Amino acid sequence: MTDQATVECARTEHASASEQLPYAALLAFAMTGFIAVLTETLPAGLLTQIGAGLQVSEVWTGQLVTLYALGSIMAAIPLTVATRGWRRRRVLMMTVCGFLLFNTVTTFSSHFGLTLVSRFLAGMSAGLAWGILAGYARGLVSPRLQGRALAIAMLGTPVALSLGTPAGTWLGNLIGWRASFGIMSALALLLAAWIMVAVPDRPGQPDTERLPLAKVFSIKGVRPVLFVVLTWMLGHNILYTYIDPFLTHAGLGERVDLVLLVFGVSSLVGIWIIGLLVDRWLRRLLLISLAVFAVTALVLAVLASTPWVIYACMAVWGLSFGGSATLLLTAAADSAGENVDVVQAMLTTSWNVAIAGGGLFGGLLLDRMGAMSFPWALLILSLVAFATVFVNRHYSFRPGRRSH
Repeated sequence: MTDQATVECARTEHASASEQLPYAALLAFAMTGFIAVLTETLPAGLLTQIGAGLQVSEVWTGQLVTLYALGSIMAAIPLTVATRGWRRRRVLMMTVCGFLLFNTVTTFSSHFGLTLVSRFLAGMSAGLAWGILAGYARGLVSPRLQGRALAIAMLGTPVALSLGTPAGTWLGNLIGWRASFGIMSALALLLAAWIMVAVPDRPGQPDTERLPLAKVFSIKGVRPVLFVVLTWMLGHNILYTYIDPFLTHAGLGERVDLVLLVFGVSSLVGIWIIGLLVDRWLRRLLLISLAVFAVTALVLAVLASTPWVIYACMAVWGLSFGGSATLLLTAAADSAGENVDVVQAMLTTSWNVAIAGGGLFGGLLLDRMGAMSFPWALLILSLVAFATVFVNRHYSFRPGRRSH
């Protein structure tokens, strides 16, 4: 097929984007995200079990989470760039088969080094998945439905964080950590069949439309979105990563599970609200979310010794944070145009850097200034993110109804 024919084929397929939401396909994307997040977080609740099984300390066992995140950071951009000309379903199947293979290796491995390698490679699969899901979901629908499609496609992340991780920990304690990873492999196998049946294929990006990586990064509007990702997610992860010592200082150390449940449920409500409104009020919703985030941080900083205030703040925090992925992915995709997959990979990398940074800087703050310094850090970072959205109204965070 000539380059011209390839371009015409791609244009034809893009023009056929649905005027209705393809729920079966979008929920398959959500399931992909669910498996990616749960694969990452499952070891955190089973450190003692896994350490005993592999005969290593809990400190070393914790590196199973670190290696997964590192694999995602290192793979997201290069693998997305390398595969952006491939058919989309083929790439998605590669990521799901990666989860199937590497979770199976983790299930049966008795050697810690092999388990670390499998976790790193599983993280690479996740990095590629995050790089293509948003663009794939948007490509299946017309522009007026892209925000809602993205909200559904990204639903797996908060579900995994709020419900999947606690359930996985409970199940691991009940049937053992190896069986838990085996179940993850079984879910990936079922998802692969689901994708083949329910997810329409899409073309990759033709050679003539691909910009070099540096030029994609220089697209007007892309860098402000990535900066907001870094600042907002860094603030969130400083507190979320160290929520246990913060709540212990506030006298709620025995109720961490309940506090996180409140956060998780309100996050799901936030996703539902944002999914309904994102195509009309993207900029306004971002500003409101960040403003509420900042006010919540201020209240936590001043009144953290009052239990009902903490519960209320966690509910509001989850509500304002739940739709953040949908808002930021939509803003990034609007700025990226035809280079959406590469920009989404950049966003994934920024997101994972913020997660790692939350652990690093949160640890430094805890060691030097104590847990009560977290809300102040969150306040400063959320105000910086708010200011970035506020001043970038022409390319990154445009006002009014989305038109593309």
